[in-house]
Amino acid sequence: MLNTMLGNYFPVLLFILIGLAIGVLCMLAGWFLAPNKPDAEKLSSYECGFDAFEDARMKFDVRYYLIAILFILFDLEIAFLFPWAVVLKEIGLFGFVAMLVFLGLLVVGFIYEWFKGALEWD
Repeated sequence: MLNTMLGNYFPVLLFILIGLAIGVLCMLAGWFLAPNKPDAEKLSSYECGFDAFEDARMKFDVRYYLIAILFILFDLEIAFLFPWAVVLKEIGLFGFVAMLVFLGLLVVGFIYEWFKGALEWD
């Protein structure tokens, strides 16, 4: 029985090994075949067209991360609307009401963030 179970997973293991081998071979081919001609311009730091003026490990304001997380949160939640719109006829009234509840929660969360000042950038 154990042998047949392992036999069922052998194609998956083979697929993973072949994928890893192709990935490693592509990386090695790029490493060995790419031209290596460093010059001062290529090795210089690039930051919006001018030299860096601060340390790369400077601290960012927490609000920057908060805005980024809020954007990702709302962006991913809006992504649920596309599959819902595709199957709207099949899910009927229950699916429509469920999506209205979902969108209502999104609006309540957005209003809460707005009044708390989470979207303000000084």
